[in-house]
Amino acid sequence: MSAPIESYGLIGDCQTSALVGLDGSIDWLCWPRFDSDACFAALLGTASHGRWLLTASDDAVEVSRRYLPDTLVLETTFKTETGTATLIDFMLPRGRTSDLIRLVRGVEGEVAMCMELVLRFGYGATIPWVSRLEDGTMRAVAGPDMAALRTPVTLWGENFITRAMFTIAKGETMPFVLSYGPSHLPVPEPVDPEAALEACVQFWRDWTGATKTDGPHAEAIKRSLITLKALTYAPSGGIVAAPTTSLPEQAGGPRNWDYRYCWIRDSTLTLLALMNAGVYDEATAWRDWLQRAVAGDPADMQIMYGIMGERRLTEWEIGWLPGYLESKPVRIGNAASTQFQLDVYGELMDTFEQARNGALAPPESGWSLQVELMTHVDQYWSQPDYGIWETRGPPLHFVYSKVMAWVAFDRAIKAIERYGLPGPIDEWRVTRTRIHAEICEHGFDAERNTFRSAYGETTLDASLLLMAQVGFVAPKDPRYIGTIEAIERELLVDGFVKRYNTHETDDGLEPGEGAFLACSFWLADAYVSVGRHNDAHKLLERLLSIRNDLGLLAEEYDTANGRLIGNFPQAFSHVGLINSCFNLTRAIRPAEQRAKVNGSGVQAPEAPKKPQRPGKGHEKMAEPGGHHVRRRAPSARAR
Repeated sequence: MSAPIESYGLIGDCQTSALVGLDGSIDWLCWPRFDSDACFAALLGTASHGRWLLTASDDAVEVSRRYLPDTLVLETTFKTETGTATLIDFMLPRGRTSDLIRLVRGVEGEVAMCMELVLRFGYGATIPWVSRLEDGTMRAVAGPDMAALRTPVTLWGENFITRAMFTIAKGETMPFVLSYGPSHLPVPEPVDPEAALEACVQFWRDWTGATKTDGPHAEAIKRSLITLKALTYAPSGGIVAAPTTSLPEQAGGPRNWDYRYCWIRDSTLTLLALMNAGVYDEATAWRDWLQRAVAGDPADMQIMYGIMGERRLTEWEIGWLPGYLESKPVRIGNAASTQFQLDVYGELMDTFEQARNGALAPPESGWSLQVELMTHVDQYWSQPDYGIWETRGPPLHFVYSKVMAWVAFDRAIKAIERYGLPGPIDEWRVTRTRIHAEICEHGFDAERNTFRSAYGETTLDASLLLMAQVGFVAPKDPRYIGTIEAIERELLVDGFVKRYNTHETDDGLEPGEGAFLACSFWLADAYVSVGRHNDAHKLLERLLSIRNDLGLLAEEYDTANGRLIGNFPQAFSHVGLINSCFNLTRAIRPAEQRAKVNGSGVQAPEAPKKPQRPGKGHEKMAEPGGHHVRRRAPSARAR
């Protein structure tokens, strides 16, 4: 049986990360980068697909764990009938090599411990050749990969597994250091594990000490910030959506996607979370990563990129891994990178404007590229797309996509107004007004007093909760208030928000998934915007209560079974947590920041006196504008 997702803790070195189970088993590690092949893939299979177990030999009476305060150093304590021992797991922020360090400390009495190291490179497919060096180092080599294990404990091999058994007494410490290196280079140099622990603790405490997290939810915010830092690829500044692939959105289902990449649509909310927490170095690195990643022909801009800005994210399936909870297929790569999704242009322009407002870069930095992007959006905003959720159904005129096209023009106009940058501001103002009018005519369901998911549709989409936050409508607009109420009626399940109703929407996949946690945070933010502060506090507390014991959140929550589901830990869930906490506790709120960029008011006209009936006018909007759209292949993924 697969261990519950919430039973895992995260450790990492700001270039890759590992998931450590409550039983002391490291079941997931991609080396040397987040998107490298996994050498421990038991998370998506069995122990035979790779893991590193270090645990008490006898059944533990009690197992507890925690992060050392303000760090990413994980302590797991095993209490048995004979004594107590603590396992300390961490990865020192990357130097010349990547080192995974485990220390077993005796706390009380004596505890019998056992170790099983199952290295399987290539996502569990390749058994390495293991040899013992003269200094006692165990070296494992397979193709380009090499790992070296150093420990004073006696090791032996059995059925392609490296094993050890030892007893730890009070006051004793037994170290294990597993280091990675390319197989054509010398074995990585030895690491002093105690000195490494001290340096690791100091690194994280220095970093967290510089953040701005005061308030009633300071610890939750700080843990989320540490998680975002751990999911940042330090050499480039790119932030992965999650360190895992194919953890399902529905147990046993096909909604299994590779999240070890960087999404454009996460960019503005991520930037605001970092800046508002005083994390300016990482915010600047994220902004610069975005500018490098999208550089080139605007027509070739993708909705996601690799951690260094790679564009080729070819998707394929692993046939030999059974999948988490037998959820198949197990996917590597992400075909959604080829989709046309209109919303990302608005997201990108919003991010650049927020970065200018926060003085992360000179106002003119990247402006020529942004002008070219706007030229492209001007040509294609009237076309249907695959939407924020990357559906595999037919392309539609998704309302949120159109809203974000409006945001693109709005932010470009604001950049010219404030900073005097060159650009066709009069033409962009006309287009901004046109887009707004079209959305209000074709994207609003007057009969139900709610914006709809797409032109002519009667379904809802939780991304509509962001319409006031991005400044498209005023929070007090009856149409927005009606949209919140409609989402509460139709998408709120057991206190959590679904992205959309998969039973009513043709997204190209079998229906059924958990509640998308970012959407639930958006509802809390919407409550704040319309003055429903008690409802916002209640929802936030509910969301905080479902974090695992280490303060981590997955992508979704399975309301039927009361458990986390989806890739883990999910950066966007933690971004939502940070922003919602700030929205509820600070005078300057991220939601208002985004809607009123540079202090200007919301660019939202009043509701029309005679709104269109549902679907009216949709027929003529089948291909609005008459432009030729660059068609992209349907995705093998729906996020």
